[in-house]
Amino acid sequence: MKAKNIIRVAVATAVILSVPLVAMQFTEEVDWNVFDFVIIGTLLMSAGLFFEFVAVRVNPKYRPLIAIGVAAAVFLIWAELAVGVFGSPFAGS
Repeated sequence: MKAKNIIRVAVATAVILSVPLVAMQFTEEVDWNVFDFVIIGTLLMSAGLFFEFVAVRVNPKYRPLIAIGVAAAVFLIWAELAVGVFGSPFAGS
């Protein structure tokens, strides 16, 4: 995997994580701690690197399907961690 791809994933992760960080400065409704940022940052970095790893090895016409699958997996994991959609022991509430 090329270094520029890893940097691109890291920058995208940082940009996404900056949204709740900025929101925390203006509202009490966003209450994240360091652990939340580490977990979601790890999830986003892992998903981005997985996509980059797989996307270079498959036919380009399948890349949108892979992206949709990775995004769906990230959404489901995030929803489970945040509110416990499936009721696993990792549920946030």
